[in-house]
Amino acid sequence: MQALAHLICEHLPLEGLCFGFVAVDAELNVFYEDSVHFDRDLPEFGTQGGVHVHKDGVTVTSPVLMWVQALDIILEKMKASGFDFSQVLALSGAGQQHGSIYWKAGASRVLTSLSPDFPLHQQLQACFSISDCPVWMDSSTTTQCRQLEAAVGGAQALSCLTGSRAYERFTGNQIAKIYQQNPEAYSHTERISLVSSFAASLFLGAYSPIDFSDGSGMNLLQIQDKVWSQACLAACAPHLEEKLGSPVPSCSVVGAVSSYHVQRYGFAPGCKVVAFTGDNPASLAGMRLEEGDIAVSLGTSDTLFLWLQEPMPSLEGHIFCSPVDAQHYMALLCFKNGSLMREKIRDESASHSWSEFSKALRSTEMGNGGNLGFYFDIMEITPEIIGRHRFNAENHKVSAFSKDVEVRALIEGQFMAKRIHAEGLGYRVMPKTKILATGGASHNRDILQVLADVFGAPVYVTDTANSACVGSAYRAFHGLAGGIDVPFSEVVKLASNPTLAATPSPGASQVYEALLPQYAKLEQRLLSQAQGSPE
Repeated sequence: MQALAHLICEHLPLEGLCFGFVAVDAELNVFYEDSVHFDRDLPEFGTQGGVHVHKDGVTVTSPVLMWVQALDIILEKMKASGFDFSQVLALSGAGQQHGSIYWKAGASRVLTSLSPDFPLHQQLQACFSISDCPVWMDSSTTTQCRQLEAAVGGAQALSCLTGSRAYERFTGNQIAKIYQQNPEAYSHTERISLVSSFAASLFLGAYSPIDFSDGSGMNLLQIQDKVWSQACLAACAPHLEEKLGSPVPSCSVVGAVSSYHVQRYGFAPGCKVVAFTGDNPASLAGMRLEEGDIAVSLGTSDTLFLWLQEPMPSLEGHIFCSPVDAQHYMALLCFKNGSLMREKIRDESASHSWSEFSKALRSTEMGNGGNLGFYFDIMEITPEIIGRHRFNAENHKVSAFSKDVEVRALIEGQFMAKRIHAEGLGYRVMPKTKILATGGASHNRDILQVLADVFGAPVYVTDTANSACVGSAYRAFHGLAGGIDVPFSEVVKLASNPTLAATPSPGASQVYEALLPQYAKLEQRLLSQAQGSPE
């Protein structure tokens, strides 16, 4: 019993974008792993980091046929290695969020009549009305964002409806731009897929539906009702609903693998295809978050993944339908000033040494004597503030702290901000809450101790390499086991457990329950000043 997962264009900033596969056995152990790197392995497409950045600097696209050819390459590599496709019972996958693919009228007939004698990319060359498609890095649709928000009553109204205010990379705004600037290509399009549902379609030999979770990153799906918003569709382009098809639960079995893959690679005819989803939702599945849990990725930017029961959409962050529980939600919050800020303060206040940095955290008390700091050397997005701002216990602004106080003010401030903004989206720490820490700073136990203290919850660490791919394999098993009717946690109970790294210190909850409102009030003051409005 095996599940196969595949990932198209996971964000790998250090290595360039790639197309990867993992195979997982019945005990949830990864036993096969491989990838294709677009720039290195498909140089004929001329991409850098898997994309084309256009002359205006804000339009960013990827060649659709490059993705198709990458699938051909990796399946041929697996076949050559002796991989036994006949043992795969189910497959699923993940794609970069927000990107969109435009299938030309007549493409469905080609998909359903593929010849196993030829690779996919040779047979699908004429199937796309747009050959280079917009991806998540594109920021060229500001005009369309403002139009969409105006059409539904403003940014907050759009967020309440779809889980996010209008973002340039979100698919609805990209579709609107294509309709406005290239109406002929739009009129010749019979189906619009997300990257995830596009990849699933290549396995199905038919158009795969968009799943609820990845569909939440389009500014088009009503996340509460899980249907397309008629107001949003109308604001973006005509006849859009029929081009998108009906969305489905993320754990749906959308069909069996096509006869093309059965004949060319030896898949079993009964191999199930479970709806593909976005890379961020798939990562949540790969980290096996449960109700009340948080994952904190401590990288160049810090990212918070939250499991929510009752979301409260706002003007910051994103709320998506959960990829593993149809009744719940997930949220994403991104903080730009992550590891680079920690490294700067390490260099300035801890003699360039993580050991000295840790010593500073251990030598200062929880709550830092009431000294609070905000450290944003680049414009932050959560919230939109720049600069370094320090406040003493009397809430008076000061120009400097001692070195040890500076270190603790940075780390406490970063984690208090995360908790405040998470709670702003409806998150609440529960008695069973676990925090899963990943990324470079997760190796520093003293930083994790502060994280445990601020949130009042135990912190665990785990190897999350390829979490989106592994999460897709878990989701394949979930779909195979019955999806909606079976708890995801039951399906993945055999997976290895994360390692406990820190538990809250005695008295931590009292300290931070008192400090958090103060920190939130100071942040609001700084935000008001930045916006030029009265405090």
